[in-house]
Amino acid sequence: MIRHSCSDTPGLFRLFVYGTLKRGYWNHEAYCGSAVSIEEAAVRGRLYKLPSEIPVLVVPDYEIIACGSADIPDDMALQHRLEANTPRYSQCSPDGWQQIGGELITLPNPTITVPPIDRLEGFHPGGASLYRRVLVPVKLSDECDTVAWCYVASCGLLRDAKPTGRASWP
Repeated sequence: MIRHSCSDTPGLFRLFVYGTLKRGYWNHEAYCGSAVSIEEAAVRGRLYKLPSEIPVLVVPDYEIIACGSADIPDDMALQHRLEANTPRYSQCSPDGWQQIGGELITLPNPTITVPPIDRLEGFHPGGASLYRRVLVPVKLSDECDTVAWCYVASCGLLRDAKPTGRASWP
């Protein structure tokens, strides 16, 4: 059964994607093919691209609600608790951050589906990582905000990245 993304999602992992994990791109089927729902969504941030043309997202520190860990069930419990009290997503950003378009993917069996995505993104909790998995507010519609995990650039990854100035990838 597909749940509406604004509903409570115990046992399901919400992931905002903006690059190669989106539908139609090369990593989607292998890593997100088991999704129970996929919806258009947006987060506040800025897009950069690596020399390989792969997108990299940066979000403002004030948008980061929590940082992901190696304990997926604990991360899920946090996501579930915050779904009931979702921070309000504001369209306005006086400090120049953009609304970045992507997809909200809802995945089943997080202890099975999330670790391969963490590896793909080079996310190593407590160690050197290419990307960090963070919990951020997500905009689905004028009536619906939620929270979801998202992979954002680590400081080291941005050394060779260039701003795209765009609100979505590609």
